[in-house]
Amino acid sequence: MNKYHVVIFAALFSFIAKADINKETIKSPENKISFSANLAKTPPMGWSSWNNYGDRINEKIIMDTIDKMVSSGLRDAGYIYVNIDDGWQKHKGSRAEHPLTFDEKKFPRGIKYIADYAHKNGMKLGIYSGPGNETCAGYTGSEGHEQEDAKLFASWGIDHLKYDSCCSHQQASKEALVTAFGEMSKQLDSAGRPMVYHACHCGWQNIWEWAADLGANQWRIGQDISDDFNYPGNREGYYFDVLDMIDRGVGLEQYSGKGHWNDYDMLIIGLHGKSQELVGTGASNTEYRTHFAMWSMLSSPLLIGADLDNLTTDDLTTLKNKEIIALNQDSLGIQAKRYVNNGDLQIFAKPLADGSWAVALLNRSGQTANMTLNIHQDLDLPWKQTKVRDLWEHKDLGTFEESYTTEVQSHEAKILLIRSGW
Repeated sequence: MNKYHVVIFAALFSFIAKADINKETIKSPENKISFSANLAKTPPMGWSSWNNYGDRINEKIIMDTIDKMVSSGLRDAGYIYVNIDDGWQKHKGSRAEHPLTFDEKKFPRGIKYIADYAHKNGMKLGIYSGPGNETCAGYTGSEGHEQEDAKLFASWGIDHLKYDSCCSHQQASKEALVTAFGEMSKQLDSAGRPMVYHACHCGWQNIWEWAADLGANQWRIGQDISDDFNYPGNREGYYFDVLDMIDRGVGLEQYSGKGHWNDYDMLIIGLHGKSQELVGTGASNTEYRTHFAMWSMLSSPLLIGADLDNLTTDDLTTLKNKEIIALNQDSLGIQAKRYVNNGDLQIFAKPLADGSWAVALLNRSGQTANMTLNIHQDLDLPWKQTKVRDLWEHKDLGTFEESYTTEVQSHEAKILLIRSGW
């Protein structure tokens, strides 16, 4: 073992100790559903229809989105899922009164046709249902028909299922939720086609504590996001802004990892306050960049929620930043921990598979501030010298001994890659 390996192991052991991980809460692969255990080894990346379109979706919108994901370079940047949210179903009303099938007016050639088109273009297709008789938008759900529906989705070539209990089971007990999510997980496994499983329950009943055991690959840690960076209080008493979501995830690092991720909700980049479904007045380019960078640091799934035609050059530059995406897709699969909390000035960090560390210097305040990263004091790293790189500027900044100080704008997150200088 050489000096480089010693440094890597020391850094990882330091991270685990500081995170205070309870080993009993880490789930072994043997306890997971067989298919899901081998899926989503890094957080899923793609696009979802709800934030911009609601239930006003159709075949043309979905297929045009697939084409735009390819032509814009988003697919090649890693965004491979195109997820159809609520509203694809033919019937509104209780499943006890209606079958589950697609709306022929919206999808004249069926869902399998779109799935085949996605696969032909190197992408994957997701779909939506829920454990109630009705979904959140009032369409037929899957209650009592889990086996039938799982086989149906498999026959269509579906690759991702968002299973949303937030409306039908909002007041349900943990036991009822475990039964509901567990039944669909079992049936997805039996259906014979690998599908990433999103257990969506808005962070209620501490879903992060038990969802991985059921085979879920991702779960929401909070209520719906709004198109805001910092809104005073929750919009309408429900919606979380970007900073609310970041705060919500502090302390949940131990539940996130390969194949099972804390989901901070869909990306708001590109909405610019114009969504017909999502509340909020939009954010600045700096704020959208911070949002994207923190979701990447926190290992959240990255699902674009905007109409791709509305993405600006700045939006695309943010979404396609390969060095930031690499933090999200790092094979070590560790969610960043908050190491420094000086009020509005905070530092998040996480180790990466190659022995380097990713660091976010987050300025939540309304003024520009100087922020200092103390390599030893803040992160307890044993390095005598540290090389620093700015991932927004794509620039190596030099080698530093004890600390690194930089100016951070209001609502900006400086994203640094640091590694041992020797």
